[in-house]
Amino acid sequence: MFSNLSILCVQPSASIRQAVACIDRNSCGIVLVVDDEKRLLDTVTDGDVRRALLAGVDLDSPVNVIVKHKVSSPHPHPVTAPVTIEPSELLCLMQERSVRQIPLLDGQGRVVGVTTLDELLPRDVLPLQAIVMAGGYGTRLQPLTEDLPKPMLPVGGKPLLELIIEQLRGAGIRRLNIATHYKSDIITQHFGDGREFGVEIQYVEEHRPLGTAGALGLLEVSDEPLLVINGDILTRVDFRAMLDFHREHQADMTVAVKRHEVEIPYGVVETNGVQVIGLLEKPVLRHFINAGIYLLNPGVCQHVPNGQSCDMPDVIRKLIAQGQRVISFPVREYWLDIGQTQDYKQAVTDVENRKF
Repeated sequence: MFSNLSILCVQPSASIRQAVACIDRNSCGIVLVVDDEKRLLDTVTDGDVRRALLAGVDLDSPVNVIVKHKVSSPHPHPVTAPVTIEPSELLCLMQERSVRQIPLLDGQGRVVGVTTLDELLPRDVLPLQAIVMAGGYGTRLQPLTEDLPKPMLPVGGKPLLELIIEQLRGAGIRRLNIATHYKSDIITQHFGDGREFGVEIQYVEEHRPLGTAGALGLLEVSDEPLLVINGDILTRVDFRAMLDFHREHQADMTVAVKRHEVEIPYGVVETNGVQVIGLLEKPVLRHFINAGIYLLNPGVCQHVPNGQSCDMPDVIRKLIAQGQRVISFPVREYWLDIGQTQDYKQAVTDVENRKF
């Protein structure tokens, strides 16, 4: 049982940003909304926060805003248990109600702590495989990539790909595939079979470029979900939270997305035919962009033709057309796509200044 109430509980007046900070610090994936007497009012999970972000809720809004949004969530009301409950009963309750955390209360409804599924069923290894797409030419990063494939560019004294592998291993992912093409020997010689890095690595060699998803058609059939991440992404996204979100929403495919804002540096004139109907001064457009990280159910890879070029947007469109469930997972953690030279410089600076 986790019982540090200082980072487990917040009051209704707290901001969502403060609640997120508590979730990150307690590592339980949940924060408890309580009154002055520590009586439980509601709960906010990591998934609740991400659903609120997708709905456009600002992080500086009161945490009560999320509580209102929970009406349409998988778990609109808290699932609680008395602190005296036996662990076996607690596990049955979690499995019956499909929750991963349960607040424990005393006889007066006051919070004593919280128990998580990981506490009852420890899982050092995450039940999924991963593939890192590392075969691109990195032409926009030339001349940096004339002698090195982009994923091997040094960031903080290590290749970018090594940072990605360390994060995957830290999340409990042990079996990795690396899709290679451009200067693949540099990658294979550095990582070998992965043992020195605490993982098992298999290489998927693209003898010709197969697009952003083509390597999936070369993978062996597996009955485990597959995490796909581009080899030029520097991020702290919580892969365990992403898998929980994927399962909670019973998705066939989950696409990580990142909020992106673009300011139009002019006054925008709204028209209807020749009629001017409004003016917007330097409006800001807000959209969710593809973050280059995906979770796929085992059968999804069958939609990628073996040995043929295929891009991930084509896979997404095909799944949607077939009525399969494709959902978005908003990345609230650090994320940077290293596509151009200025992005690479930013990555180096962020790692040096410990912003990553």
